[in-house]
Amino acid sequence: MTYKFTIIVPVYNEEANLERVETELSNYLEIASVPTSILFVNDGSSDNSQALIESICERNAAFQYILFKQNRGLSAAIKAGFDYVESELVGYIDSDLQTAPEDFNKLLEHIDSYHLVTGVRSNRKDSFVKNMSSKIANGIRRTFTHDGMDDTGCPLKVIRTDYAKRIPMFRGLHRFLPAMVMLQNGRVIQIPVQHFPRLAGTANFGVWNRLLGPLMDCFAYLWMKKKYINYEVFKSSK
Repeated sequence: MTYKFTIIVPVYNEEANLERVETELSNYLEIASVPTSILFVNDGSSDNSQALIESICERNAAFQYILFKQNRGLSAAIKAGFDYVESELVGYIDSDLQTAPEDFNKLLEHIDSYHLVTGVRSNRKDSFVKNMSSKIANGIRRTFTHDGMDDTGCPLKVIRTDYAKRIPMFRGLHRFLPAMVMLQNGRVIQIPVQHFPRLAGTANFGVWNRLLGPLMDCFAYLWMKKKYINYEVFKSSK
């Protein structure tokens, strides 16, 4: 089967969530607006996640996986997914399922007119500290990038794969995906999506990851923006 859309699912020590991930994503595949496959990227989990992922993939033809030799972080997992996919469109969702797979259909409605469509979490179900730290981090990022995005940390996005593959990823750059698509003269839009409390497992990022990390990454983004090479071929003999 030829898939038009691939959903990347980064996984790091999420054994408590993977059974629900299989159920929710399998249900989504039944209602997906385009032919869709799932790609787990196991970021070097030390729990039983890999065994569960392999069992899921054996049961479901549309599910595949990549296993990292060592833990490399969320941006590396997303980049690996971008590198491996062959479908026209690529997206991702966190394995904690605090966002709903069915909302991908809302994003896909707009992808013909945009190069990246990102969710923005309405009525977030996180703690006060987590919400405030994310709000501050998003404000800092907007000041540096002028991307106009309210919630780049939302783990629900759809990107045209040719644009995704040209993003020069570095650690922490998953927060800058809209800005990096804009560097390619791409069009971006944000669409409200549902948000839910985490039901199982433990979040792998704390307050300092949401504040200090993004601030440092902003300077890396500014350097990259200044050095970024963007070109358009006008004519070729090939």
